[in-house]
Amino acid sequence: MIPEPAGEGLVERVREALATVHDPEIPSVSIVDLGLVETVRADEAGRVEVELLPTFTGCPALDIIALEAERAVRATPGVRSAEVRFVLHPAWTTDRISPEGRRRLREFGIAPPAPSAARPAPDVACPFCGSKDTVVESAFGPTRCRSIYYCRACRNPFEKIKEV
Repeated sequence: MIPEPAGEGLVERVREALATVHDPEIPSVSIVDLGLVETVRADEAGRVEVELLPTFTGCPALDIIALEAERAVRATPGVRSAEVRFVLHPAWTTDRISPEGRRRLREFGIAPPAPSAARPAPDVACPFCGSKDTVVESAFGPTRCRSIYYCRACRNPFEKIKEV
């Protein structure tokens, strides 16, 4: 394990590189904005370690995310070696999604999860028209982390990230 905080400039460059890695299931949002990046360590020799948090155990996108993250880290100037791995502690929660990530989810047509301070979840706003006249169509969406909703105002179906 690399001690902290050597290679601080390199750590910042690696974080910038990780911000270019997008979730393969939601390509408008980076893994940084989703809050998946837990730790980045670097030493003066250019060795880098990155710890990522999985959103849901068994998420089929994890292997792709790790591969793309490692590719981005290795392409960062000053990196001589890189190790990217998923860790289970602390557990990822939807509170880790940045305000920018929440905005990008809405723009992509996915309702972001309610912050923990607002739970139980308030009425879900439609990401297309903003109406809260929405209903759950199915608790089970295309992935384990999403549900399907329907907006009665604009009559669009949409997905919502489940609160964790």
